[in-house]
Amino acid sequence: MKMGLNTNSSQFTLEGKPFCILGGSIHYFRVPRPYWRDRLMKMVACGINTLTTYVPWSLHQPEKDVFNFHMQLDLEAYISLAAELGLWVILCPGPYISADMDLGGLPSWLLRDENMRLRTMHPGFIQAVNTYFDKLIPKVVPLQFNKGGPIIAVQIENEYGSFAKDQRYMLFIKEALQSRGIREVFLTSDKSNSFKSGGVDGALRAIKLWKLNQRIVQELNSVKPVKPSFVMEYWTGWYDTWGDLHHVLAPEDMVSTVRNILRNGMSVNLYMFHGGSSFGFMSGADPDPSYKALVSSYDYDAPLSEAGGYTAKYHLLRDLFSQFKHIPKLRHSDTYETAIMFQYLSLWDALSFAENPFTSSKPVNMENLPVNNGNGQSYGYTLYETNITSGGMLHSGDHVRDRAMVFVDRKYIGLLKRQILDVSSPQEERTLSFLVENCGRAHQGKDLDKQRKGLVGDILFNDIPLRGFTIYSLDMKLNFIERFVLNQAPWKNLPESSSFPGFFMGRLFVYSYPSDTFVKLPGWGKGVVFINSLNLGRYWSLGPQQSLYLPGPFLHSGMNQVKLLTDSLLSISQTGCKK
Repeated sequence: MKMGLNTNSSQFTLEGKPFCILGGSIHYFRVPRPYWRDRLMKMVACGINTLTTYVPWSLHQPEKDVFNFHMQLDLEAYISLAAELGLWVILCPGPYISADMDLGGLPSWLLRDENMRLRTMHPGFIQAVNTYFDKLIPKVVPLQFNKGGPIIAVQIENEYGSFAKDQRYMLFIKEALQSRGIREVFLTSDKSNSFKSGGVDGALRAIKLWKLNQRIVQELNSVKPVKPSFVMEYWTGWYDTWGDLHHVLAPEDMVSTVRNILRNGMSVNLYMFHGGSSFGFMSGADPDPSYKALVSSYDYDAPLSEAGGYTAKYHLLRDLFSQFKHIPKLRHSDTYETAIMFQYLSLWDALSFAENPFTSSKPVNMENLPVNNGNGQSYGYTLYETNITSGGMLHSGDHVRDRAMVFVDRKYIGLLKRQILDVSSPQEERTLSFLVENCGRAHQGKDLDKQRKGLVGDILFNDIPLRGFTIYSLDMKLNFIERFVLNQAPWKNLPESSSFPGFFMGRLFVYSYPSDTFVKLPGWGKGVVFINSLNLGRYWSLGPQQSLYLPGPFLHSGMNQVKLLTDSLLSISQTGCKK
């Protein structure tokens, strides 16, 4: 019987022979399924021998009684493809993964419990983890090395050392995996400042870093008994947040650090080898020092670009790692004609296609809305409407999560975040509306339990809490967007001056087999792009992201429908699809 990954000396062995993990992270949920093979073949051609991937609970169990392991989320097919191409696999099943996703990949319905304590032994959390693992783990058990599969190691949770609220929790997760049949090497993964506090007995402690210095080498060597040293995440770049500069790491600096890691006899996993895209509302947010939402692109300045293109980093790594002479051809990308936006639908006219509104004396946060079969609302927008009979001052009281456009009689008057807004109104009854956007829940930090969205508490008007709300859930799911077409929504020809927010619809014609492209939106302010009713992601003129990757498989030959949800325009412009 062949021996799996072994950690009983200073070097890994696999099948009884010395083994250096040259790993790379590619998330199956961030890469269109038709491109999985292309991306993994490029990984093999670079000399990578091990694929690592997180498993996002929030996508696999979007509602308590709904599980999805099909199509884009077919984890078994992804792992099997890796094996077919000769890659080993390190699996990171969570339950918390971070992965720079909304709530770190935890499902938002967990927050319906007002006493929820995520990543602890809180009974409601543990019960939910057990239910999820009962579905997930039996799918991957047959894919372990000891069963003839490619999985050689499994990571327990992620970066628990920086959270560390419940010391019993990590042991519970380890035992939850073991009791369901996981038999391969366990590992934990933490940053250097929390390396000592994040481990669990019986699991190899791996580290995350940007730079390798002598202090880190000494800390790894001080772990007894002697074990292999493994950099589970060497960050090849970084994610971007709206309003900041685009992050880059010089290729020479990256390969210099990788070379230094290998010279020290350590194994390494490149996070990310290929980042891909956080399609839809997948992106998380940085909570500290102040809230900043992540962009939709997850390019990460990684060795393979967001669209799967080779970069200088890729070629430098290939020179370092690979014996291969050939690399796969790049896929063709194309520039398409500008998509002319010719129809307009006010958000107010679209409300009749949303789920029925409900009334509440007080504001109700997004997660506790009585929608989606009792699971609340996960993403998108929520509209709160009430009546006022005079003008005055609005105080948000830090209860807006994350951004509210305010309207009187459905005319825009200003933006309310964490401040005060003056409302001018005559002495008669008017409708006061708050369109609240969830820009992304924090993906890390100590306050994961406090990531509820929408209006999370009272809004004061002239120092008196507003009451008597009508609330609409606008989660922008596929069925909501498709209803506009199927049910003949009252689309209008594009007016010279449109009121906001609203939906704009246009068409993009593809003459031949669809190719990859990028959607550029010069002059459009902020909103969401839908291609053939699929949510491509957010756009915002604030930057740094100025275009959205549009994979060829999302398009059809012939006519394609482009819809934009827009809350502002900088100037009248059209939407371009460029290489």
